[in-house]
Amino acid sequence: MIVGNVLELIGRTPLVQLKLRNDDWELYLKLEKFNPGQSIKDRAVLNMVLDAEANGRLKPGGTIIESSSGNTAIGLAIIAAVRGYRFVAVLDPYVQVEKINMLRAYGAEIISFEDSKTIDIGAALIWRENYASDLSRKTPNSIYTDQHNNAANTAAYPQTLAKELIEDVPDFDLLFGAIGTSGSICGTSKGLRKAGETCRVIAVEPKGSVFFSDVGGPYLQAGTGNPPGIELPRIFDRSLIDEGLQVTDIEAFASCRVMARRFGILLGGSAGGVLFKAVEYISDLKGRGKAIVIAADGGEKYLSTIYNDEWMRQNNLLNPELEKGFTESFHRD
Repeated sequence: MIVGNVLELIGRTPLVQLKLRNDDWELYLKLEKFNPGQSIKDRAVLNMVLDAEANGRLKPGGTIIESSSGNTAIGLAIIAAVRGYRFVAVLDPYVQVEKINMLRAYGAEIISFEDSKTIDIGAALIWRENYASDLSRKTPNSIYTDQHNNAANTAAYPQTLAKELIEDVPDFDLLFGAIGTSGSICGTSKGLRKAGETCRVIAVEPKGSVFFSDVGGPYLQAGTGNPPGIELPRIFDRSLIDEGLQVTDIEAFASCRVMARRFGILLGGSAGGVLFKAVEYISDLKGRGKAIVIAADGGEKYLSTIYNDEWMRQNNLLNPELEKGFTESFHRD
């Protein structure tokens, strides 16, 4: 396939079928890491930029500003490079070094909270969103894409991801996906329902997030969930989600490490969490069916954390027994 520029490679990501011990169920992993920015966020940011251009908010030579934990910023940095915009990423101190290095490679300008990681993830999110919004007001010919509250985020998915899933896995029964801004899971669900699909849509958040629980707390899964004390995204539509599940950091990261060593697939933390809960959920089901797990990003950006034994030990996250048990959920070919 030959394309005119890298943005034309966004979407049409591949699926891998995983062979479960429960032979009655087919499980497919949608690998969004094959987008140019290596995450599902490429779909949303492209639509947000095109929408801003179409309505005149973003003009030639303008500046794009976004608050991000990494993946949204990377997608915007690529789009800015291709379409000739300046891009400013406002980050918190929890962003992985791999993501920062990628942003620098694409020419993004980085503004980060300069204190230390003593600030909690919720306070960091408030700081970076307020900073990005204020910076946009002060910067001529600029936009703050505001991914948590931008309807163009959700609108990116009905005719892209939802359509791809219907075409590639006809008549699937379950869809599992992470929830952060909620754009991808709600937008995909909206597209599926509009197309008449009757699958059950299940959103997975970190334990400590407050989409589906009133009990909040700290967590280390990046780019997913909603920390306690933070208003839920305005684009979140609870009616589009059939069920919400929570996954611990230990479970999510154990899943990631098993996928790397058993299947040769590097997953990001949120993707590992969604897969862990999907496998657990399916193991208790009777009858036959098909399930899809949306793997929002790859693990290449987490080599210094999830796939680093020292970091895992320092954060009390290593659990060989859990990894062994999860491995046994799959057939060995």
